[in-house]
Amino acid sequence: QFVYEGDSPIAERRAAALSLDQGLLAELLGRAELRELLDPEVLAEVEAELQWLAPDRRARDAEAAADLLRLVGPLSTDEVRERAVEGADVESWMASLADVRRVVRVRMAGEDRWTAIEDIGRLRDGLGVPVPVGTPDAFLELPEDPLGDLVSRYARSHGPFTTSEVASRLGLGEAVARQTLQRLAHRGRVLDGEFRPSGAGSEWCDAEVLRKLRRRSLARLRQEIEPVSHDAVARFLPAWQRVGGPLRGVDGVVAAIDQLAGCPVPASAL
Repeated sequence: QFVYEGDSPIAERRAAALSLDQGLLAELLGRAELRELLDPEVLAEVEAELQWLAPDRRARDAEAAADLLRLVGPLSTDEVRERAVEGADVESWMASLADVRRVVRVRMAGEDRWTAIEDIGRLRDGLGVPVPVGTPDAFLELPEDPLGDLVSRYARSHGPFTTSEVASRLGLGEAVARQTLQRLAHRGRVLDGEFRPSGAGSEWCDAEVLRKLRRRSLARLRQEIEPVSHDAVARFLPAWQRVGGPLRGVDGVVAAIDQLAGCPVPASAL
């Protein structure tokens, strides 16, 4: 892959490196970082999808809002509104869901948020969130790893993130968040490394999210290095040769013919 690295276009080199197994690459070259390989536009696109901010992912009714809380986690009313279609009556949605006890309002990380009632047990045991009055006992059963579940969901619904970001979002101490992430890393559910092109230090990323980022970045890089059609080359080369002005004399014509070797060009163009 790397014998002719210096002769290859940058996009082709990035695609070759991104297609290699990262474990093998780390063994050969040391710790393999993806900061220079992941496409920033792909990263922004995937993050918008995971956070329901992409136009085709926005909530369109109360049922979708309930799914949003279940998949992304507790959100404030304003955060739900950001993830809903334009003009949505979010307050009415949340009131109707609260009336049938599908969502409840909790105090979390210093602010009021809506949460799916299925998460009450995790929030109570993992973060110490008070249980709202009237919550059925069926939703208060002790989860096996409440804090791990909450941190893992945060990872699944975000792109690369730092320990301080997840700690701030969940209202945790950084040491507790770091220990939880390390436990998840041992299970292979999250990975640590340098992923974000604009980042400056070590980050965490859900394993499946990282696979999606690599697949889409690789597809975009391969699209960049796809060969163009013969017609495109025929249109480009003569125009490119004229950028510096017409070549002078016989030597100039010979040089142009040499550079355009293999390209069908009418004599009048020469």
